[in-house]
Amino acid sequence: MKTYLNFLWRCFRLSFVGDWRYYGWMLGLTIIVLLGLNAYAKQLVYGLVVTGMTDQVSWGLYIANFTYLVGMAAAAVMLVIPVYIYRKHELHDLVIFGELFAVAAIVMCLLFVQVDLGRPDRFMHIFWRFNFPVSMLTWDVIALGGYLLLNLHICGYLVYAAYRNRKPSPRFYVPFVFVAIGWAISIHTVTAFLFVGLGGRPFWNTAIIAPRFLASAFAAGPAFIILTLQVIRRYAGYQVSNEALRLLRNIVTVAMTVNMFLLVCELFTEFYADSAHLASTKYLFLGLHGHHGLVPWIWTAITLNTIALIILYLPFTQSLRFLNIACVLMVVGIWIEKGMGLVVPAFIPTPLGEMVEYQPTLNEALVCFGIWAFGLLLYTIFVRISVPVLTGQLTLNDNVTPQAATAGAIAK
Repeated sequence: MKTYLNFLWRCFRLSFVGDWRYYGWMLGLTIIVLLGLNAYAKQLVYGLVVTGMTDQVSWGLYIANFTYLVGMAAAAVMLVIPVYIYRKHELHDLVIFGELFAVAAIVMCLLFVQVDLGRPDRFMHIFWRFNFPVSMLTWDVIALGGYLLLNLHICGYLVYAAYRNRKPSPRFYVPFVFVAIGWAISIHTVTAFLFVGLGGRPFWNTAIIAPRFLASAFAAGPAFIILTLQVIRRYAGYQVSNEALRLLRNIVTVAMTVNMFLLVCELFTEFYADSAHLASTKYLFLGLHGHHGLVPWIWTAITLNTIALIILYLPFTQSLRFLNIACVLMVVGIWIEKGMGLVVPAFIPTPLGEMVEYQPTLNEALVCFGIWAFGLLLYTIFVRISVPVLTGQLTLNDNVTPQAATAGAIAK
């Protein structure tokens, strides 16, 4: 226990040490977090009236980000499956970065649920009235909490084993890895069922939502990880092979192809059948009764995703520069499609036929930026601690100070 506490203390000290770029990045994120915290304090005082949500549109930017981040967290499994099932050893040392990102993403998910509930005490209602197994929200709490604990255990054990210069024992983490693979699929499936189970919203009443959730998650998540791995390679001194990035590119290409195919299938079913429940879909893609607030959003998303898919398939765009462009387009495009393009249209028009459009407020946006900044702050600290340990710069039997570990990692 003394050794473990000393490990935590050294990691804590290490998180405050870096070069000017590290300090600048952390300072910028901290400022955004404080702005978001101030906006949330205003929301606590005045209530959800400071947001753009209304009685007619009760889910907005908060739930949109929650839905998107659940998929980003589940996408860590796209690093785990090739390593532990298909024995792709070039990704073995990179799995931990995907798991660390999953932890940060789940924390952000829980924060977005918290701010959407309005008052903090309402979060406790979920636990005091644990309506299992009837409530889908209960299933979602179990899925998110379980996935968070699994990833914390896997990451913590692997980093601590590296700190002690010991080879990780497979029995202490491999079974949890395979459980996490199934759990990752379950968290996004259960989240999809939260939407599908609401019979009063025809826009969500389709069985294809869960497969689309998974396909979009397995495209956006690895795309974000590709970008972060290159930042880690350039600024943290950790070796990331191009072969690993190419493998992730193939995963992203397949997932994005499936996502676009499922979107085309859904659009054909909706518009060709021309049923009475087409109103929300028409509002999203074409506008309805002079209201077209989301039309530019969804077509921007489709354009970005299409361009990204074309870049991934073209033979002369195999360089990392084009890959980075495609990844950025996918991360933004899928956020729009899976966030604003999925959550808001189901409420327009209302079951009574009212047309009440949703527009996020500045206060609402600041809260969202604050949560995103906090998640990136956590992920940066996780990576900052892990890289010196994994590269042997910080171990149990050395006397290296955090400053020396930083200098060694940068030099390497």
